[in-house]
Order: sequence, then C-alpha cells, then structure tokens
Amino acid sequence: MIATVADRVPARPAGPPRTGEAAADRITRRLALAVGLAGTIAAVLDFPELLEHREVAPDWTAAAAVLAFVLFPVLAAVSIGTNVRVVRQVAGALATCYLVAAAAVSFAYVEPEPEHTASWMFRVFSLGVLAASLAWRPPVSIAYLLGGNVLLAVGNLAVVGDMSALWYLGLLARSTGLCSLFLWCSIYAQAGAARVDRETAEASARAARAAGAAARDRERARFAALIHDAVLSTLLDASRAGTSSPVLREQAARTLAQLDELRVGSGGSERFDADAVAGFLTTAVREVDPGIGVLVRRPPGSAALRMPVDAAGTMAAAAAEAVRNSVRHAGAGDRPVHRGVTVELGPAAARLVLRDDGAGFDPAKVPADRLGVAVSILGRMRSLPGGDAELASRPGQGTTVTLSWHDPEQTR
Repeated sequence: MIATVADRVPARPAGPPRTGEAAADRITRRLALAVGLAGTIAAVLDFPELLEHREVAPDWTAAAAVLAFVLFPVLAAVSIGTNVRVVRQVAGALATCYLVAAAAVSFAYVEPEPEHTASWMFRVFSLGVLAASLAWRPPVSIAYLLGGNVLLAVGNLAVVGDMSALWYLGLLARSTGLCSLFLWCSIYAQAGAARVDRETAEASARAARAAGAAARDRERARFAALIHDAVLSTLLDASRAGTSSPVLREQAARTLAQLDELRVGSGGSERFDADAVAGFLTTAVREVDPGIGVLVRRPPGSAALRMPVDAAGTMAAAAAEAVRNSVRHAGAGDRPVHRGVTVELGPAAARLVLRDDGAGFDPAKVPADRLGVAVSILGRMRSLPGGDAELASRPGQGTTVTLSWHDPEQTR
C-alpha cells in the first residue's frame, strides 16, 4: 500500500520557501514540528529507563541518547519560520543519527537483561521513520523503515536475550505495522498538499485563460458592432449614393477614426486631461489606504496629456491592487510600514510608483495562486496598449511597483 502511495508523491521543489508558502511546504513544517515535539516528549518519558541502562552500558547509553534525541528539539525549532530545505536537512540528519544509535545496540550489552521486553529505541522508532519521510523520497523512507526495524529487532537479542522466534517475529511485525501506519499518513499528507498546489496553479492558469478569452470576446463583439453599425452602413450608403457626398465623406472619416481607435486599443473617444488623471489615480489609491501619501509631479508640457479613460481606469485598478497587496503583506513585525505613491505626468505618458519599506519578498518565488501580482497588476498593465509594469522587491528591503503608460498614437 505504501509503495502505491509513493508513486503519487511528486518531486519536492528545491529552493527556499516562497512568499505565500505552498501547501506542500506548510504540511512539511507542521509535520516536522509534531515530530520534533513528540521526540522531545519521548526523551523525557524514557529518561528513567535511560538511567537504568546507564548502569549496564554507561558510555553507550549516553551516546545513544544524544544521537537519538538531541535533534528532535532542533527539528521543532527550525520548523518555525526557517527555510524548508533546512527543515528537511535536519530531518535527514535526525533519521540518520537515530539509525546509527540503533546499530550500536548490539554492541552495548555484555549480558542480556531479561526483565526488559524491548529496547527503548525500538518503541519510538516510528518517530525516526516520520523524520525520514520528511527528508527523503518515499522509496528511501520505506527502505529506512524495513532496514531499521530489522536492525532494532536484532539489537533486541542483546537486550532481552534468548526468546522464541515467534516472539521476535511478532515484535518485528508490530513495530513494522505501526511504523508503516505513520509513514502512510505522512506520505499521504504530503501528496495531498502537493495536489492542492497543483490544482491551485491549474485553477490560476484557467482563470487567466478565461479572463483572456472574455476580453477577446468583448473585443470581437465590439468589432462586430462597429462593422455592422459603421463600416457596412457606410458601404451601403456609398453603393446607394453612387457618387460621393459631404455626408458620406464625413461618415467614412468617422468610421475610419473608430477603426483606428479600435486598433490602438482605446475604449472610446473620452479622455482625461492631466488634472483628471492625477485626481483619478490619487482617489484610487486612497480608497484602499486613506492615509497614504501621494506626490504628483507635473513637469512643463504635461498639460497636453490626454489619457483615454479606459487606460486611466486600468492603471488606477492596478495601482489600487498594488496598494492593497502592500497593506496586506508588507507588515514587518511590530515596526510600522511606510508607503508612498508618486505620480509623474508627461505630455503623452503617465507613470505611477508605489514604494514601501516593508518585509519585501522574492518576486521569482511568488506562488501561482497569487493572482494579485501576476494578473491584477503586471498582467493588467502589460495587456494595455502602451502600458507596462515592473515589480522590484527583496526580502527585508521593501517593495517598489512601477506602472507606466505612453500614448500609442504618439509612437506611430
């Protein structure tokens, strides 16, 4: 059964955890914390027995206790806020140390101790198996389970002494079954989390495709309406008139202008002047954060700016989403986060820059389900004719989002 589950677990992604941590990384941390705490508790509960064994094999008892238990509290500690790669490395070291300590059991006892029914290491070996499941792929974890149980069963010969073969087989079967149950749960939990990540990424991709398809459908409908209402009407009037007329020429010119607006992506002939653009963008960001500072720069010549309403709306929506992301995610502990917006206007361009000094993040590690960055900010601006967006951030050094637009008509 465990081998079947092992085939379902995808390869673990390498690298540090991403902002908005993936479900696979979250479940790894939680399992590591549980294993670390359980091992620490087991060490406390087994301490009286360790003292008894110390009278028989003092050197081995001290070494085995250190090897077997010292990394459990370390694993619990690193599972909180540390790189997931570090968590897996500590889990692998823990599993290895536990197995090394188990291998030394056979050499620790000069004479058996019949009053004991099993080595203390045998009873908590399932924690070592769980640590192995966090560190390595399922086939390696299964091999660890089988090899470790056999090794500890052989070591029990030195502890318990001469017992029947049936007794040993029963002890081995019970331990293997218990460890298999824990390993199965761990593998399935990690496989389920990885499946959540895959489905989230697929849902994000589907949402992006649906949004693109909807936008294309709107453009097709708009183009079809223009063809029917303007182009065909003009051609029909031309065929009926037979000769040109001032009215027909005016209608043809208006149709060509509408086609030109459609080509450059304008949603209509309505445009904002520089004052309206500045007020529109300022209102958009302050609806999200009323206390945010907004600086508007208008160099000479900026009064000539005429920005299409749909372009201004797109930039305002992207800016609002950027501020919203900053408010939600830029928190740096108890330290207050300072953020500000600068709007720069030109004769045929507009630029908005949002800066904060918050926690920052690695843009390359943004999960696929974070549509706010990929779709609502970058994708929204880059799909706008003449629009662009850039995002710069580093962990601990804040974030800068730059939105820009230039009039496509000025570059033709």
